[in-house]
Amino acid sequence: MPRSWKHLLILGGLAGALIAGLGGPLTLMLRPTAAEPATQPATTWVTNGSVFAVARVGTTIYLGGSFTSVGPPTGSWVALDASSGTRDASWPVFNGPVYAMAPDGTGGWYVGGSFTRAGGLVRNNLARVKADKTIDPAWNPNANGSVQALAVSGSTVYVGGLFTSVGGQTRNRLAAIDAATGNVTSWNPNANSSVFALAVSGSTVYVGGSFTSVGGQPRNSLAALDAATGNATSWDPNANSIVYALAVSGSTVYVGGFFTSVGGQTRNRLAALDAATGAATAWNPNVNSSVYALAVSGSTVYVGGLFTSVGGQARNYLAAIDAATGNVTSWNPNANGSVYALAVSGSTVYVGGDFTSVGGQPRNYLAAIDAATGNVTSWNPNANSSVQALAVSGSTVYVGGDFTSVGGQTRNSLAALDAATGAATAWNPNVNNIVSALAVSGSTVYVGGVFTSVGGQARNYLAAIDAATGNVTSWNPNSNSSVQALAVSGSTVYVGGDFTSVGGQTRNRLAALDAATGNVTSWNPNANNIVSALAVSGSTVYVGGGLYQRRGTGTELPRRH
Repeated sequence: MPRSWKHLLILGGLAGALIAGLGGPLTLMLRPTAAEPATQPATTWVTNGSVFAVARVGTTIYLGGSFTSVGPPTGSWVALDASSGTRDASWPVFNGPVYAMAPDGTGGWYVGGSFTRAGGLVRNNLARVKADKTIDPAWNPNANGSVQALAVSGSTVYVGGLFTSVGGQTRNRLAAIDAATGNVTSWNPNANSSVFALAVSGSTVYVGGSFTSVGGQPRNSLAALDAATGNATSWDPNANSIVYALAVSGSTVYVGGFFTSVGGQTRNRLAALDAATGAATAWNPNVNSSVYALAVSGSTVYVGGLFTSVGGQARNYLAAIDAATGNVTSWNPNANGSVYALAVSGSTVYVGGDFTSVGGQPRNYLAAIDAATGNVTSWNPNANSSVQALAVSGSTVYVGGDFTSVGGQTRNSLAALDAATGAATAWNPNVNNIVSALAVSGSTVYVGGVFTSVGGQARNYLAAIDAATGNVTSWNPNSNSSVQALAVSGSTVYVGGDFTSVGGQTRNRLAALDAATGNVTSWNPNANNIVSALAVSGSTVYVGGGLYQRRGTGTELPRRH
């Protein structure tokens, strides 16, 4: 369990107690050996969550924590083969979340998000990736806050987000940038709050967000701006809450968000507006929660978000709607978490979000779905965190988000890396909750945490795992609460945490267990508060603890704002 210990635990009335009377040699868990590689691997695989414990023995590095996967460090923007899902590693790495992208028309991409480096160059929240897969060394608009939306029209890149300055000039949440030079133009609509969506049609820039004023006029969450002057046009649908997604098709502007009224009509989270008047059309799918993504393909509007119902029919986070009637179609992929990004290419709908399953199949944050049947395809790149942006060009799918790795392997709370290559080994014990402590002795890996199962077998907070196979052993002390610290000395495993019983005996937060049987020994210091650190030297056990901090999941905000 994660924690931050503040002081030494009081044992038997003595602060900073040293507990003596131990026998046997100390097993040093992290001592380098001759078998270890002389240099570190060039790229060590990364986890998708916190790591709370590390132990290295020989050429193996064991990791324990709260992660569910481990994979190569790809950064937050990748190019994937549309058929195989394989990553093209020659594209540049971004060091922070990517929320938007738009093609530059010559085989490259404009990329926006919340990063500070791209391809090894300093780039604050905006960058241009050239067709030769390098970062444009001259194009550097330098936005001072996150970029949430991008749209390109001719020689101009329109940018929306949370920033207040671009290129050293004041630009509140909206800016226009010269597509060739990266210089900010005079276009300055001055939105008074966040912009999450952009769409350009002819001489009009449609803007969605949480603002109440833009282009010099009162406009609630939705506006049309003159592409030349930045002034708001007379188009004023007056949405009553946030707009997250926009798509223009002919004379229709499709709008998704959190609103319940727009264009003068009741419209729950999804609407079609007349591009000339701003009035809502009769199209009314009636979605029961937020819409974050839209994609129009032919006669179908694909929708992603946080919803579970569309038009009174169950649709979990994904739906297809008839563009003429507003009726939901039979297409029903059934994702198990929010969808933030959509892209359609031919007969395939690419989907990104916070899900881990689509159509009953494991798909971590990224999936490809048959546009006709709604069935998930075999394409499975396996991102390690949420996907926020998608685009398809030719045979390549471009993906941006909060992830740091794509193409990894599932590892629940416990993994082993090859110290020479940095890649994960096949060792996979599959722990069902957080691992907070690790100790390795001989052919056994001892683990402690807040789990109740290892490898499908019941193990409460403590387990021993075969270092070669990853199989859980019969060692089963059965702690009654979390284990925060472990140390092994000879045939004894010392255990600290917030338990009051282990090995079938009363032991308050500190115990010694037989390494072979798991039975508790007579050693019983009776700690009066949580133990979160242990070390053994010779005949002395050093103990630390007292205070710790639990980390919860909290309530996740929609998207990235």
